[in-house]
Amino acid sequence: MSTRVLIDHRTGGATAPRHPEKAHRPDNPIQRKPDWIRVRAPNHPIYQETRDLMREKKLVTVCEEAACPNIGECWSQRHATMMIMGEICTRACAFCNVRTGQPDALDADEPNRVGDAVATLGLRHVVITSVDRDDLADGGAQHFARVIAAIRAASPDTTVEILTPDFLRKPGALEVVVAARPDVFNHNLETVPRLYTTIRPGARYYQSLRLLDDVKRIDPSIFTKSGLMVGLGEQRPEILQVMDDLRVADVDFITLGQYLQPSVKHAAIDRFVTPDEFADYASMARAKGFLQVSATPLTRSSYHADADFASLRQARAARLASH
Repeated sequence: MSTRVLIDHRTGGATAPRHPEKAHRPDNPIQRKPDWIRVRAPNHPIYQETRDLMREKKLVTVCEEAACPNIGECWSQRHATMMIMGEICTRACAFCNVRTGQPDALDADEPNRVGDAVATLGLRHVVITSVDRDDLADGGAQHFARVIAAIRAASPDTTVEILTPDFLRKPGALEVVVAARPDVFNHNLETVPRLYTTIRPGARYYQSLRLLDDVKRIDPSIFTKSGLMVGLGEQRPEILQVMDDLRVADVDFITLGQYLQPSVKHAAIDRFVTPDEFADYASMARAKGFLQVSATPLTRSSYHADADFASLRQARAARLASH
């Protein structure tokens, strides 16, 4: 079995294999992408400015770590999704490109650097996500709260969206994060319950669903959001059932996007879902009562998040006015 050596995106030097924990898995050939999912290589000058700022502030972005196909478009608009608490995750989800292992200690200055970067970029809306930190007693909840506070201090007019882990077996963690009053609380279900044991084995579907429900129970004013990948072998009725589950939890915003396989050691793509099917899912989600829906092949949790947040607020205001 060959071992793939990567080039580190920060230093340009060779690194150890990115996913040694997946080395024993059989290879899943990577399929050729259809025309509707091709993206251009980034070449905009502002893209380079954004990249340089992330390096200067020593910040990690999920845009790079998760190999997001939209990085060129987003960074060219100074939209970067920062990934806090390091770049090493304690879980090994079959779909994810983030490294797995023993994370480093938390960086106490990271919240300030995130706040400074948000202010420098002049962001109206920012998305902050993280690796899973099962090694921490609170799963990193207090660190999330410090980051939110630092952004508020450095850039008071910026709205803050967080994309959190599930805080599995971390009692009290969710309450700490909600008390920091993010504008949007996002936690992705990722896939349908049937596929959790193979795609998201470290997580529990109903724990994730309960987390979203609890956010609304604690503070109904916070928008909640969740996302699914498609093309992993799920069936249409299963997706519709997940939509219903999210609506029972009063989730406001759903995203659906095509799963793209990061390497031959990751879960295989079952199929590429067509744009027409995405349009059908979007129509069904709106009919089920979501305030905001984003369902396209290239949709990701933070894709167009600033414009989507503006639409989300307008949709809530319109719904309240109609009652």
